[in-house]
Amino acid sequence: MTHATPIRRDADRPLLLDLFCCAGGAAMGYQRAGFDVVGVDIRPRPNYPFTFVQADALKYLAALIASGEITRYAFVHSSPPCQAGCALTVGTNRAMGWGGTHVDLVPPTRELLEASALPYVIEQPNGRAEIRKDLTLCGEQFGLGVIRHRNFELGRWTAAQPAHKPHRGRVRGWRHGEFFDGPYVAAYGNGGGKPSVPELQTAMGITWTDVREELTEAIPPAYSQWIGARFLTQARLEAAA
Repeated sequence: MTHATPIRRDADRPLLLDLFCCAGGAAMGYQRAGFDVVGVDIRPRPNYPFTFVQADALKYLAALIASGEITRYAFVHSSPPCQAGCALTVGTNRAMGWGGTHVDLVPPTRELLEASALPYVIEQPNGRAEIRKDLTLCGEQFGLGVIRHRNFELGRWTAAQPAHKPHRGRVRGWRHGEFFDGPYVAAYGNGGGKPSVPELQTAMGITWTDVREELTEAIPPAYSQWIGARFLTQARLEAAA
């Protein structure tokens, strides 16, 4: 495992662990909400905008728990890979003969998060991944150019579900040989009228990476900024009580 940069702490900013961090869509939102962030991913992520550790996320978390270093952190965000159950990949996996090759990382992630004794989030797309849908967020709630529904299981804390705003139209692209226009772009895959990289960056509010794969895997920072702000408000109110 390697640290790309040293961990620098602001005493007034709690430290957040960002597991399966990819290029840092979630991380940027949490940083804007008031956290310092350390990201962990098994692949090199040179575009990650904060402190980065290249390591197996679950092994890294287990080592932090075993050593007691987990107490440096105030919160954990996790986005386990969803190929085992994601609605966007299940059909493709089956058609290509890939079904059954992906391991569901949600249960072992949850087990370790519970062992950490920290408040946490598990994020997943719509599909068959077994998480509680304590929150469901959508790009329309934040005025974004993507719909990109994401579900969040909240551990050791709660937040009220915000109202889901009606979508203003369709997602732009080809469907069954017919092209549909609309106010949203499809932030997944390639071809079929999919957006350009600059369009993806604008639609999702992500400017620090121009790698399509990283953009299509990311959650918009607006989602995690909303979550992080509510957690910090709740924690400060509890501390003052």
